[in-house]
This record gives sequence, C-alpha cells and structure tokens, in this order.
Amino acid sequence: MLNYIWAFMILIGVVYGAFTGKMAEVTNAALDSAGDAVSLCITMIGVMALWVGLMEIAQKSGLIAKLTRGIQPFISFLFPRIPKGHPAREYIAANLIANVLGLGWACTPAGLKAMEELAKLEAERGTPGYVQAGEGIFTDGKKKGNKTGKSGGELPAAVNGKSGRVASNEMCTFLILNISSLQLIPVNMIAYRQQYGSVNPAGIIAPAIAATFVSTLTAVVYCKVRDRKRRA
Repeated sequence: MLNYIWAFMILIGVVYGAFTGKMAEVTNAALDSAGDAVSLCITMIGVMALWVGLMEIAQKSGLIAKLTRGIQPFISFLFPRIPKGHPAREYIAANLIANVLGLGWACTPAGLKAMEELAKLEAERGTPGYVQAGEGIFTDGKKKGNKTGKSGGELPAAVNGKSGRVASNEMCTFLILNISSLQLIPVNMIAYRQQYGSVNPAGIIAPAIAATFVSTLTAVVYCKVRDRKRRA
C-alpha cells in the first residue's frame, strides 16, 4: 500500500511541475534528496555500528542476560500463557531491551525469532492453521497426530475455504508493545537531528521518554483489557 502512496505522490509532483513549468526545480529537488538520502544512510550506518557493538559488549558481559532475568516478571504479567522457560520469553525480553535503548535495528532479529517461537507455541497448542499434517496435540497434552478437541477429530487448517490461521493473543500483544515501546535513548531521532543541523540533537530525549512512556502504558492497559474481554 505504501508503494502505491509514494508512487502517487511522485506522479503528482511530476505532473504539477510539468503543468507549472517547474520541472527543473522538481528534478533538482529529486537529485538533492537522493544525495541527502545517501549521506543520511552513511550517518545511520555509523550510529548503528556503534550501538550494535555496544549491545554485543553488553551481551558478552552478561548485562543483557541480567536485564532479561530482571524483566521476566513484566513478561509474565503481559504474557501469562507463555510457559516459563519457553524460548519466546527470551526473544521478547531481548526485543524489549533493544527497543528501550532505541536500537530499532538490533531489536528486529529478536522480534522475528519471538514471532517464530510464538507460532511454534500455537502449533503445540493445536491452534487451527498452525498445525502441520501429522502434528498437533490431544486434549491430554500429548503430541499425537493432527487431532485435537473433545471428539479427537481432525484439526481443520481452513474454515469456509479460508485459512484458519490468525494471530494469537500473545502475538498481538507483542506487536502492540513493540510498536509503542518505551525509549530511553531515541538513537534514530538524535542521528536525524544531528544530520540536519540541529543545535541540540539530544534535546529530544526528555520529550521522547515522556511520549513513549505514555504510549507503552496505553498499550499495556489496552492489551490487558482486550485479553480480559477475550477470556470473558
């Protein structure tokens, strides 16, 4: 969808430039923007390398492991149905820590792995759409074939011709929390402001903490309310 929006905006700019006789300005703006994009990418690569390196040092020193253990009560509060010791909890914790530190790039791999583990958890639970042929669970919790339910019948992979696979409650909660995550150091925004000549690039830190704190609090309340309604 975004591709169509950007293509439409570019087309409107070209058409407007052609009709108003300002094609030269449009061309110059496009070339200048391309140069700025390359320069910004180089800047962001440096920032990314610095912070990802610091994350690697923190991981090797055991700091990430300690932080991961420290936020487990928060993970249990938000994801009560994820068993303790499940790999998804570790990946979710790593993703949240990276997000709090403002490392958007570093949190992506952990986020993808968390989603993979949550999908495996749904397959273990026998959720329609996640169970492959020959897999699944019985009501007694044993993995014996693609069957589930009181009747022990085959688990449907599709309903009314459409895939029965939907995002689980844990997946939705994780996605919402990931999008609204609290950030103590908005690295990306600081780098952008510095690139474009801000007198005080780090001046965004306090407003960013306040804004992301409110967004995270709202996300947590929303997820818990929706979860309670879903269970009712």
